[in-house]
Amino acid sequence: MPWFLGFALLSAWFSYNLYRPIQTQKYGAAISFLSGLLVGELALHHLVMQVIITLFFVYTGTVTGFGGVLALALLIGSWGAMGYYYMASDTAKDHIEEGLKQGLGDSYLNDISPHLKNALTDNLDWKRLVFPHQAFRSPEITTVRNIVYHEVSGMRLKLDIRHPRDMPKQCPVLFQIHGGAWTYRMGSKNEQALPLMNYLAEQGWVCVSIDYRLSPKATFPDHIIDCKRALQWVKQHITEYGGNPDFIIATGGSAGGHLSALLALTPNLPEFQPGFEDFESSVQGCVSFYGIYDFMDDRKLQTHTGLHDILQDSILKTSKSDNPDLYRLASPITHIGPHAPPFMLLQGDKDTLVSPRETRMFADELRKASTQPVAFVELPGAQHAFDLFPSLRSELVLHGVVRFLNWVYSRHSK
Repeated sequence: MPWFLGFALLSAWFSYNLYRPIQTQKYGAAISFLSGLLVGELALHHLVMQVIITLFFVYTGTVTGFGGVLALALLIGSWGAMGYYYMASDTAKDHIEEGLKQGLGDSYLNDISPHLKNALTDNLDWKRLVFPHQAFRSPEITTVRNIVYHEVSGMRLKLDIRHPRDMPKQCPVLFQIHGGAWTYRMGSKNEQALPLMNYLAEQGWVCVSIDYRLSPKATFPDHIIDCKRALQWVKQHITEYGGNPDFIIATGGSAGGHLSALLALTPNLPEFQPGFEDFESSVQGCVSFYGIYDFMDDRKLQTHTGLHDILQDSILKTSKSDNPDLYRLASPITHIGPHAPPFMLLQGDKDTLVSPRETRMFADELRKASTQPVAFVELPGAQHAFDLFPSLRSELVLHGVVRFLNWVYSRHSK
């Protein structure tokens, strides 16, 4: 009985955490993130697994007496909460459309080229939702892995390219920067944004995912310098893979969201291009997922000390008080201005690692300064890294991102 009751209590906490995650305590936020991501976006899989485990307990005669009935009732309530949470993520469709219309205009779909508009869809592929691993590979595309784009400090920095099998010419290019707290073994090009890149490659895009030097060995601005080096390689060589070097969209999540926004907002900034200052490093747009935009946090919008601690101890390796200029240089919000390209910002309101309030503030400031559209989408219920694998929410977000990308590309092509 204690095992079954413990199992029921754990399931109940999983469900509770979906609605009330820990957002104000550093270590609790990390635990809340891992649980919320795996349970929330894979709720249907968890339900099946928990039902099977419960049937095992029943079969072995563990569920007996009042305690067993109470634990079973707790489980049923937990399952109902999980199922409701998952199905409620269907509202992401409305929030995405609202964000796109506010950023691009109510009639933005009419501005998308007919051949691109005809390929848009709102239909969900339930096979991808039931078998999420299928989105990590595609038989319709070619993947070229581990191309060395630069060597520095004895390291060979690499990138992967995904392109349509027939490799048409002058395809739009997606430039993907992985997240993982800018830190070794916490993220790489091999596992992030795979559903998005595979889907876009099937639709005729060339998608590049890059590695870069990671902390604690690397110290900022090493990370963004490597991203700029990779962009330089892409502009020089992507035609060999069918890509158009004149149309590149930067994207990434978390630390990758920070770096993609920083890259998009700092074209030709000498501090980030030492030794290749003459390289023209502009991009034509940015899609940032749950990024970090203000390292100084002057407005006190970050909800716990996690970001402060890792920046000071491992990434910048200095404090805000000792080197505020470096913190500002590293912050995308410092670099906003009329030159900013079109932006799409996506943020979950249940994110425990990144402050949703900071993303809202960044979107507001970017709208004020930029002459280009800014589409901001805040997703109710979404945890950090919600797009890591296919789910009801992430598939709807993917469709919205594709609409934004096709709108930007259509306008560029006119």
